[in-house]
Amino acid sequence: MAIVDLVMPKLGESIMEATILKWVKNVGDAVKMDETILEIATDKVDSEVPSTAEGVITELLFKENDVVPIDAVIARIETSGSVPAAAPVTIKTVQPSEGNIITEEIKETPAEVVATQIKKDVKTHTAKFYSPLVLNIAAQEGVPLHELEQIEGTGNDGRVTKNDLLNYIASRSKKDVSLPVKAVSNEAAAGTSSSYSSPATQSSGNVEIIEMDRMRKLIADHMVRSVQTSPHVTSFSEADVTNIVLWRDSVKNSFQQREGTKITFMPLFIEAIVRCIKKFPLINSSVDGDKIIIKKDINIGMAAALPNGNLIVPVIKNADQLNLVGLTKQVNHLADAARNSKLKPDDTQGATFTLTNVGTFGSLMGTPIINQPQVAIMAVGAIKKRPVVIETPHGDSIAIRHMMYISMSYDHRIIDGSLGATFVTAVAKELENFQPPAL
Repeated sequence: MAIVDLVMPKLGESIMEATILKWVKNVGDAVKMDETILEIATDKVDSEVPSTAEGVITELLFKENDVVPIDAVIARIETSGSVPAAAPVTIKTVQPSEGNIITEEIKETPAEVVATQIKKDVKTHTAKFYSPLVLNIAAQEGVPLHELEQIEGTGNDGRVTKNDLLNYIASRSKKDVSLPVKAVSNEAAAGTSSSYSSPATQSSGNVEIIEMDRMRKLIADHMVRSVQTSPHVTSFSEADVTNIVLWRDSVKNSFQQREGTKITFMPLFIEAIVRCIKKFPLINSSVDGDKIIIKKDINIGMAAALPNGNLIVPVIKNADQLNLVGLTKQVNHLADAARNSKLKPDDTQGATFTLTNVGTFGSLMGTPIINQPQVAIMAVGAIKKRPVVIETPHGDSIAIRHMMYISMSYDHRIIDGSLGATFVTAVAKELENFQPPAL
């Protein structure tokens, strides 16, 4: 007989912990290799953790809703014979009854969903990030943001753990605290201003009360934190995309027959954005305290709608190294994976700029919220035919053209209006000057 330790697997480059949602197996249960033992959640996706050995579970070291650091031993399995070297754990995404998490998360996401974490120096940070469990406890116990920020965390990178918060609440209850218990709403726990607490909502009459699912709570948290972190400014432009529309209409059938996938407008937009980012690299950056980190990789997050109405932001890695066919296949693959809950944790990691197509739902324009820790997010609106004045060698004339509004929200800490407006205009010009590729 031998004992094998099951550890919390690595779930992405910036993910340091995960919350245990459900133990599928209990002590005494027999498990096979790669059989699911538990379900976990991060601020990106929900996942299943499979067994790394065949045997009988002898010990579960954490309870449901516990937040567990990566590489921690979470269970032990008794096996027969010698123990082979453990193979890397493969994480499978879960069909989301409540959805997978944005990021950026937009996503993100969303934006949102979507969300990556802003890492600050512990000694000089202006914002902290908390696990969903910590935020839920804070909301239930009436602990506002400014109090959370005063708690000294013992977790990785100084994070506040569940035990840190419970110890603080226990000590606080012994003092004369004027804050009403449970008077702080989910929004306050998710990061509303420390000088304001939302009053408890009293509902009566002909109303319907819907409890936020876990994904929606995390989206709300991510969006509120983004607005608090970055002073948002939005610039607008419009683009004549007639050439793109006519070209796509002329090649979409042959493209699908040849490549086995549909060509949409999204990869064309991403291609134009990537070209402009190369001209204006500050757009592809993040802020760390008083430092600006310019990213050399261009990873484009694209907001994708989920069937349940929530959003997630899968990421096209190294988008600048893909041609139009490659971008098209990546866009379609990630969009399909998002709709069918087949995204892997790494698929929502590492975005440096986000694009959201608000025109998909008929909106002419939007003012999206930045997907932290990025510094800009672009929205493209619906393409509409409009009469437009155009210049010709024979003078001005009016023609029916396919027009589209473009907007970009950006972090005014490092991107001023001149750069923001210049970048939006550059993307519009790039789309207007579209040259059909050789396919």
